[in-house]
Amino acid sequence: MPRDMASQQGGATVLVRQEQAQRTRKRQPLYRVLLHNDPVNTRDYVVAALQMVVPQLSEQEAVAVMLAAHNTGVGLVIVCDQEPAEFYSEQLKGKGLTSTIEPET
Repeated sequence: MPRDMASQQGGATVLVRQEQAQRTRKRQPLYRVLLHNDPVNTRDYVVAALQMVVPQLSEQEAVAVMLAAHNTGVGLVIVCDQEPAEFYSEQLKGKGLTSTIEPET
């Protein structure tokens, strides 16, 4: 039964499409990758590092993250699954930036 699954319930055959069964699976929690303010690195370096580590960030978005970290102490880089969040955070740390992850609430 590659596309549909059949089961017997009270004498009736019930077809459940695999797509429906997959949609009901619980989604993994998302994580926020945070950039913390850094008095050591230049603003230009931080923007360039953000774009290297998270290529989907435009220059404008990277500048906004850097400014948020500079002005408030922390900037939201990206929200994603746990594994890529850990990867992004470690890559940012490898570039001399302070980064953490936290579950999205």
